[in-house]
Formats: sequence, structure tokens, C-alpha cells
Amino acid sequence: MMIFNFKGPPAGDGDISAECQDQLLPLVNEIVQAAVTAGWNEDDVLLAVVELAWDLYEQRRGEL
Repeated sequence: MMIFNFKGPPAGDGDISAECQDQLLPLVNEIVQAAVTAGWNEDDVLLAVVELAWDLYEQRRGEL
């Protein structure tokens, strides 16, 4: 079971993108490592994560 411990977004003029990446990096690394351990190709898994994130972004844009 994966537990998420996100801190709040940066206050004021903080770099939201960098902060989000810092918080997501360990989670994505864990997913990729688990897939590689199971025999998946690392590049394929990383590309799938990118495509999934882009699809979620596009769906969200459609809701606005």
C-alpha cells in the first residue's frame, strides 16, 4: 500500500512546478523501479507515465 504525504503547495511566489516534481519524483521512481523489477523496460514505463499524465492534463483542460 502506497501512502501519500504531500505537503501543501508553496506560499506566495514559490515554484509550484518544481515543488510538485520534488514531491512526485519518489512516487514515480518507486513505480518505475517496481515495473523494471518485474521485467518491464524502463523507457517504456517512463513513456507510459508521460502519456498518462498528458492524457489527464488534456481531460482536465476539456473540463474548463
